[in-house]
Amino acid sequence: MEKLIALLIAAPLLGAVVLLVGGRRLDRVGHWVGTLLSTASFVVGVFLFADLLGRNAEHRTLIQHLWTWIPVEGFQADVTFRLDQLSMTFVLLITGVGSLIHLYSVGYMEHDERRRRFFGYLNLFLAAMLLLVLADNYLLLYVGWEGVGLASYLLIGFWQHKPSAATAAKKAFLVNRVGDMGLSIAIMLMFTTFGSFAFGPVFGHVDGATEGKLTAIGLLLLLAACGKSAQVPLQSWLGDAMEGPTPVSALIHAATMVTAGVYLIVRSAAVFNAAPDAQLVVTVVGTVTLLFGAIVGCAKDDIKKALAGSTMSQIGYMVLAAGLGPIGYVFAIMHLVTHGFFKAGLFLGAGSVMHGMNDEVDMRKFGGLRKYMPVTFITFGLGYLAIIGFPGLSGFFSKDKIIEAAFAKGGTEGWILGGAALVGAAITAFYMTRVMLMTFFGEKRWQPDENGAEPHPHESPKVMTIPMIVLAVGSVFGGAFFSIGDRFLKWLEPVTGHSEGHSPVSAGEITIATMACLVIGVGIAWAQYGRRPVPAVAPRGSLLTRAARRDLLQDDFNHVVLVRGGEHLTRSLVYVDHTLVDGVVNGTAAGFGGLSGRLRRLQNGFARSYAVSMFGGAALLVAATLLMRAV
Repeated sequence: MEKLIALLIAAPLLGAVVLLVGGRRLDRVGHWVGTLLSTASFVVGVFLFADLLGRNAEHRTLIQHLWTWIPVEGFQADVTFRLDQLSMTFVLLITGVGSLIHLYSVGYMEHDERRRRFFGYLNLFLAAMLLLVLADNYLLLYVGWEGVGLASYLLIGFWQHKPSAATAAKKAFLVNRVGDMGLSIAIMLMFTTFGSFAFGPVFGHVDGATEGKLTAIGLLLLLAACGKSAQVPLQSWLGDAMEGPTPVSALIHAATMVTAGVYLIVRSAAVFNAAPDAQLVVTVVGTVTLLFGAIVGCAKDDIKKALAGSTMSQIGYMVLAAGLGPIGYVFAIMHLVTHGFFKAGLFLGAGSVMHGMNDEVDMRKFGGLRKYMPVTFITFGLGYLAIIGFPGLSGFFSKDKIIEAAFAKGGTEGWILGGAALVGAAITAFYMTRVMLMTFFGEKRWQPDENGAEPHPHESPKVMTIPMIVLAVGSVFGGAFFSIGDRFLKWLEPVTGHSEGHSPVSAGEITIATMACLVIGVGIAWAQYGRRPVPAVAPRGSLLTRAARRDLLQDDFNHVVLVRGGEHLTRSLVYVDHTLVDGVVNGTAAGFGGLSGRLRRLQNGFARSYAVSMFGGAALLVAATLLMRAV
């Protein structure tokens, strides 16, 4: 079965090559080619999953070595794939949800003349993400990491005729390069510390490294994770990424790119377990981000940007759990999988709303759409209930486990982390209820567009609604399925490890607290948006509201600190270059030029001048000789 691992990557990679190189002759069937090859990868993943289930837990790691990439003495890099419980989970999520998004895109991109190219980029994205999670060493993982960055740039900026889309693609690319520098330096530090960057040697020799080096490696890996997973302080690209087609948002924000950082941290568990300071920073970053994203989501009127803030917040929960170590690794991945179901469904639902509303994204121009789009309303509503943690749905099982793990950290730290997670749950219930009420309830508020065309909301075609229904089923039953008999925990524990911790509060008390937060958040949203008419123009709001509309001033901060700071630094360097560096160089040249000009006068070509020089030199020699004898 090991020989099948490469097929997981080969199928979508073949699709990308065929669709991007094949030319216009494939325009009529290219979308089906891309969908078929993505689905083929999923089918191979199911076969491999079935094989792993038939093995004992200690024999569930499959290794496929293809070739030696860099055969240099003392520095060897192999193209080797590792399939274990952790990577298998990601394979099924990436290919399963990715194939549903491919199918949805057949209808969503039906009238786009560049649809074939779009599906080529989707296939390239899946291939790169699969390479990332299947790599058996950090250098090969880095290749997939950069491939995901390239594919996301191409997809976010797919409609490059829009200046906003082109700008968003460049922003995502540049911000991620900051995180990528962290990963590249971490790999270099691993090699100098362990003599290898393969998972086995690195994890096997962690005990022999100093805590300082492990902390440095952990912080650099966290920097990389912040870039890919849009965590503070590298989160500014995520909202702008909504400029891409909606299926791109579902793919990037649900099952692939933003989960890469969580995978990196959990895969590197051995490093973080031995570096408690780095682990602490991970929990701080996750906690700050889950609150940051939730607050931003409360103030957005653009339905996709509200969901983008939600993604940032939910990934924050996963990063928080990953930072808790063995207490939270399993639950970080569990929430990652359930989030893949309900968030993909929410984004596809948002795309369905846009499809029926002439691409309108302003929720203040929606209202009452449940009557016109019943399937979209039901599937979106189930995703909404899942994300707010409604009892029995997937988010209830996975997010509550993270909150329990936070309290189980113990001490003051546990109370702070657990309390912040509960506050985030209340805010999540508020902003997601706001999205539901503004979109599907109340009176219709849509108006004719600038061309005088009035929207005629209608249900999307089956090719779009079927993936939404499948994802809604996962949103409802996924969490319960994983929790029965601790099924998911037992599956991942051999790879990630697990410990219960010592929580000062019981699981029942935490459930009561989360339900109270849910009721409070829903109640406030209902009072503000359900009982009152939604104004056509957003009121000015409080200082916090205005700041949240501007993404809590993250772009303003970046502009002042980085852009203007960079400009001042550049000007200073130019000044130093002109005055000091050029001054020394030009001054030296001028000095030698002046000296040579003066020395040149001594060689004027006149015999009488040379005779006088010879006579003067002889006189000096005679005088010096007489003086020395006299002394």
